[in-house]
Parts: sequence; structure tokens; C-alpha cells
Amino acid sequence: MAKVRDVTDYLESIAPLHLQESYDNAGLIVGHPDWEVTGLLCALDTTPAVIQEAIDKKKNLIVAHHPIVFSGLKRFNGSDYIQQAIILAIKHDIAIYAIHTNLDNVLSNGVNERLAQQIDLQDLSILKPRPDQIGIGSGIKGRLAEAMPILEFLKKVKESFGLQVIKHTGFDSDLMVSEVAACGGSGSFLLQTAIESGAQVFITADFKYHQYFDANNDIVILDIGHYESEKFTINLLNKLINNNFRNFASHCTEHDTNPVHYYI
Repeated sequence: MAKVRDVTDYLESIAPLHLQESYDNAGLIVGHPDWEVTGLLCALDTTPAVIQEAIDKKKNLIVAHHPIVFSGLKRFNGSDYIQQAIILAIKHDIAIYAIHTNLDNVLSNGVNERLAQQIDLQDLSILKPRPDQIGIGSGIKGRLAEAMPILEFLKKVKESFGLQVIKHTGFDSDLMVSEVAACGGSGSFLLQTAIESGAQVFITADFKYHQYFDANNDIVILDIGHYESEKFTINLLNKLINNNFRNFASHCTEHDTNPVHYYI
């Protein structure tokens, strides 16, 4: 039987923990490395509903992109969803492992590569590489096989990510898109880098109102939503694990954990 440490060692061979950002909390959050894995569930968020799903399906390891705990917890009285999730996991011996900004910061098999693949980008490279580290850094840059009008590209993005809506800055309807920058999750910190890269559009999420002005007509910001920009990470993790472990079953969660809803 594979142990929790076998799975986490494999994942950390792809995205080592030292590559996570200083504010992050990637790694084994609940559980013991020596537990035998009876089954695995991949998710974006470890909500109480996802943990209950793992219990019902007899899976004792959850691999999630977002850490359920970012900072210290002083009480465990179930007063919020974080405490509820941790209490439920501990009660039922469910291990929780988070692979977050370390997976954001690798090119190969990373969050942003998977995002880029969804819209068929080619010649992929790190948007903001870390000094002296090949294939490591923030965001991604790529090109389309053939340039396309901006309105056609918007349609492609909407269909490829299953979006209800795209928030975006203004654009010239004659704009042709060939170079694309992207960052799964909150990528506003990469806006200037995306502009300097020569990309016509920047796909990411979580821009604040005044930050849209910073595009300054130099690039088109496509804010597609945090969950929406990262949801294919679930499939990425599930595929990687299933391709490398044969003595337990790994599945994607059936729960849509997106807390944001739209009235159309």
C-alpha cells in the first residue's frame, strides 16, 4: 500500500515546497505521513462538503490546490467553515495536503501550463521567471497558432473555460490577438510584466476596480474569475496521481466549491 508520504513526495518532486510564496501554507496540513492511502480525492478547496465526500467514498487523503489553513487557528469550536473542515477531517482520519503557489510557480505540470493548454497556447514560457531558475516563476506567456480577432478570442475563452461572463477592459474591435499572457488565480501583480511581454491580452482574476485603469490601453485584461481560472488544476492533479499510483483510486471531487455566483 502507498503511504501519504509516497504521494506527497511525488507531488513535491513536481512542485517542491520551497517554491511556495512566503505567505503560503502548502504541504501536509492534516494527517500523518505514514498513513496508508485507501483512496484519494482531488479538489480546489477543502470545504466541509468535500471532506464529507471523501468520508462517504472511503478516501482518506484529499489533495487540494488551496490550503484550508493559511494562518494559526486559536479555537476549534466549529464557528466557521475552516474549523468545521479541520474538525471533520481529524475526526475521520482524513489527511489534507495542499499544493498551492509551489504548483503556480512551475512551468511543467503547473497551474498556468494547464490554463494555457485550455486555449491551445503554444511556445509556452514563464511570464516572470525567477532569477537563475529555469522553468520557475509567476504566470505564463504563449502564442496562438494563428492570430484571431479579439471578439473571436473572447468567445474562445468563454467556451473553453465554461464561463457565464468575462470582466474585461476596453478594446479596439479590430485588435488581432496572437500573444497571450495568463496567470491562474489572483494575477494583478503581473500586469506590468504582461504589458512589457508584448501580449495583447492578459487572462487572470481578482482585479480591483482601480487596477483596471492600469491597463492604460496597452493590454486587454480578461478577468475570468479565480475559481474559473484554476478549476482545471483538479483534473491535472488527478491525472498526475492516477498515472503514477496503481494501488488506490484517485477521483476529482463532484463538488463545485466556487463561492462566487452570477445572476444572468
